[in-house]
Amino acid sequence: MMFNKAILSTLLLFTLIGCQSAYYSAMEKVGTHKRDILIDRVEEATSSQEEAKEEFINALEQLSKLIAFDGGELQTQYELSKYSFDSSNEAAQEVSARIDSIEHVAEALFDEWRDEIEQYSSQSLKRQSKLQLNTTEKRYLTVINAMHKAEDKMLPILSALKDNMLYLKHNLNAKAIGALKGEYKVIKQDINRLIIQMNQSIEDSQAFIATLKST
Repeated sequence: MMFNKAILSTLLLFTLIGCQSAYYSAMEKVGTHKRDILIDRVEEATSSQEEAKEEFINALEQLSKLIAFDGGELQTQYELSKYSFDSSNEAAQEVSARIDSIEHVAEALFDEWRDEIEQYSSQSLKRQSKLQLNTTEKRYLTVINAMHKAEDKMLPILSALKDNMLYLKHNLNAKAIGALKGEYKVIKQDINRLIIQMNQSIEDSQAFIATLKST
């Protein structure tokens, strides 16, 4: 019997949720709570963004050398540029995976927090906890939105780099390289914008981590 795609997706989602819940429960038994996991994952995402920044900068540098090619082994420089593109692509995928992992634990943390707020008998403590939750959620949204903005900026750059690599793969000559100089200028501008957005995302993440550690 063939599963409907929607049903299969739902089953996979429930499996993922079940695995995540089991993981959080196991971690809590050894004294590591969702807040701690969230801090760890934001730190990991920050490191991944730093690495992605370096990979994109290197990809731009290698493409620049390829565009400026004026003699020597053209195939070697192409291979270096292709390697840098592949590394950038892998780094971008890692960033996306880190963002997903943050969203999973943040959702679980905030759901748990809301449930626990309803268990207070003291109205004063209940109000304080609700205020702290709202403040933390707002700061979290600033962080995750900044991460997604940086993530979105990576996609067109990767697409442009891939197009260049595919074009040169079958047209590896000085004329073809010259035709890509205009493309290079656009990619350079986009990477510069990406670096600015990533720096902002990293700054927001570090501030959020400091806030979580102090509460």
